[in-house]
Amino acid sequence: MKEKQEHTSPYWTRMIPPPSFCLLLLGALGVFALDHFTKGQKISTLIFTKGNTIRNCSCPVDIRDCDYSLANLMCSCQSVLPFTMEQTSYHSHLTIWFTDPATLGHLLKFTLVQDLKLSLCGSNTLPTKYLAVCGLKRLRISTEAKHPSREQSLLIHNRREGGSSYKGWQTCMFISFLDVALFNKVSSLKSYSIDNISSLTSDFPDFSYFKTFPMPNNKSYIVTVIY
Repeated sequence: MKEKQEHTSPYWTRMIPPPSFCLLLLGALGVFALDHFTKGQKISTLIFTKGNTIRNCSCPVDIRDCDYSLANLMCSCQSVLPFTMEQTSYHSHLTIWFTDPATLGHLLKFTLVQDLKLSLCGSNTLPTKYLAVCGLKRLRISTEAKHPSREQSLLIHNRREGGSSYKGWQTCMFISFLDVALFNKVSSLKSYSIDNISSLTSDFPDFSYFKTFPMPNNKSYIVTVIY
């Protein structure tokens, strides 16, 4: 009895792709997946000082506090001269690493930002000095270099700014004053808010911000002091 022989169809033989084609297909799929993953990530802004320059970085991942080498490796950074920094707005997360209040004040001056993280990268004692931030909804602080502890977070408000498209301080309803001396203590963040402020220059005469950048007195503000 003759054994039944199996025959391979030449058609199916021709349908098997060569190895080079498989590698090309896998490479194309990998590039597509990486591009899709990158687009799905939230890009945050990191600003820190290094020497006499300011580094402005776009980061796809969170960077460990005050790790300058990792930031330069993982983020897309460029050096910015201090006198070129001007009033701007940040619609995503903004993180600032600082060592002295003067630099922090220069970076935050008339800045519009909703989600802000401040990390103290030094152990110096900071004086009482208030910084103004417009539109702040959430503040996070880290004092790992001074007081090794967990990150603190404070929700300022979750209301929407009516009519404000972040076009400048003239449209800002929510103004937060941050006392940088809070980095000297280990207690929790605290804040209090005052509604229906109609004249910032008269109700807060000790703040020089409004003398150099006049605010209109024909609208109602909500002022929050963080300490």
